[in-house]
Amino acid sequence: MPQNKMSVDVVVVGTGASGMSTAITAAAQGLSVVVLEKEKLFGGTTARSGGWLWIPGTRLATEQGIHEPAGAAKTYLKHETTTHFDEARVDAFLENGPKAVEFFTRNTCVQFDMPPVFPDYHAEAEGGQPGGRSMVTRPFDGRELGLRVKKLAPALPELTVFGMMLGSGAEIKHFMRAFKSPSSFCYVAKRLSRHFLDVVRYGRGMTLTNGNALAGRLAKAAQDLKIPVWLEAKVTALLHEQGRVAGVRVQHEGKEQEITARLGVVLACGGFPYDIQRRKALFQHAPTGQEHFSPSPSSNTGDGLRLAEEVGGYVDPTIPHAAAWVPTSVTTRTDGSKGVMPHFIDRAKPGVIAVNKKGKRFANEGNSYHDFVQSMVATCADDSEVSVWLLCDHKALRNYGLGCVAPFPMPIGRHLRSGYLKKGNSIAELATQISVDAATLEQTVQEFNQHARQGQDPLFDKGGQAYNRYQGDANVSPNPCLAPLENGPYYAIKLVVGDIGTFAGLVTDAQTHVLDSNGQRIKGLFAVGNDAASIMGGNYPGAGITLGPALTFGYVAGMELAAEQQLVDV
Repeated sequence: MPQNKMSVDVVVVGTGASGMSTAITAAAQGLSVVVLEKEKLFGGTTARSGGWLWIPGTRLATEQGIHEPAGAAKTYLKHETTTHFDEARVDAFLENGPKAVEFFTRNTCVQFDMPPVFPDYHAEAEGGQPGGRSMVTRPFDGRELGLRVKKLAPALPELTVFGMMLGSGAEIKHFMRAFKSPSSFCYVAKRLSRHFLDVVRYGRGMTLTNGNALAGRLAKAAQDLKIPVWLEAKVTALLHEQGRVAGVRVQHEGKEQEITARLGVVLACGGFPYDIQRRKALFQHAPTGQEHFSPSPSSNTGDGLRLAEEVGGYVDPTIPHAAAWVPTSVTTRTDGSKGVMPHFIDRAKPGVIAVNKKGKRFANEGNSYHDFVQSMVATCADDSEVSVWLLCDHKALRNYGLGCVAPFPMPIGRHLRSGYLKKGNSIAELATQISVDAATLEQTVQEFNQHARQGQDPLFDKGGQAYNRYQGDANVSPNPCLAPLENGPYYAIKLVVGDIGTFAGLVTDAQTHVLDSNGQRIKGLFAVGNDAASIMGGNYPGAGITLGPALTFGYVAGMELAAEQQLVDV
């Protein structure tokens, strides 16, 4: 039996963007809130994410002079979500997204920057835009968190340089051009010096960027509101009394405790990327549940979904794609552990192609990671494993890097010795290294090179879409995504399927209430973030389509709970 009992207005389970935005919004409306996190560190998937949010119609876009046509965002989402267009929830997102941004940027330390150009992933589709919808979290000084910064989950190691998180966009370009541009060299030297000094002083870098910046800013906002955040607090059951969810049972500090939630419990546990059984049921490429390699936290095991199902919650299994797919490669870290590297950008660079086990190209390499994985699965339909090879020549490798292999001047020997990076002095030799027919691969590269020299790709039109070109190299013309592979030696990395978050989740309404299989509300239970079914219908329209709805529906949940308190007071 529980040894202790406490009571609050709202219990939030999870410390990612959706959970923390719910807690902050609710507390700002005067509600008492406690946040529970089962891990030793806070931040969840958010802490290792890119920190981008896709939210149309914000003040930040207007300040950039971007005024998109009325109804364009809804038209675009209707196109993207196809069979799973949920008009009520999409309307709620589009209406409340700008309000959420206003609330956080006006009332808390949570701040964002909007680049004038960052195309939707299908910008050419009806309602798509070349920019004004994707924003990135502004870098944050971790020292503002005080000692609490030691409890912030780190960035994904594979996305750091010397353990340092790189900001998005301009900062990455500086690092890639450090030995080509004096100004970039100076920038990188100062950035590295500051990082190493922080490590000596504080044990970690204090310039937080991307998702780490978002997790840090949300934590500081919660601190300012004096919201208690319990770490190593695992929720084992929902309390169900008098026809409603009335609280949680939690294991914390060696004790079992019950916490009563007068208004509601909000599930924000990060979805199910490490729930093997649910992966087996919903991931086509993973028939045993094991054939999947996620860079998401291994603690995201579907707790929220199971807790809700135990009280009648329903997970819709019909969504076309159960997760936000990303091609990944599995590397061996310096300590011998395995790491998972998501391939977001390298595929679009000039001098890079992908081939299947037959040695043939099968897709536009510059397309979004979600789209690219769908092409991977299709081309491997008759294979025992869904995997392909990402190839480049020496010039491309040293200019841009490939996967975990950083560009010049970083050494590549460790990756060659571990087998992560395959090498051949000729295309035929590389084919032998990756068990692909040499004649076929040579023909594939020859045909690609013939057209790439003219900036053309008649087979898959790499560089033909705005998003392709954005991720390419603007200094290469006439096509920023194309260059021949002709400067040996040649290299390859094996790609497999992973995710950056799950899409299949609990069915909720526009106010974030969890619904049962009959579409009825489960009183007192809410779900946000990746615990809720994605409003994107299994597609990936643009950068930040997980964190944008996470922040927005966290705000919606907080305001809904505050509204319920007003009804109680009446």
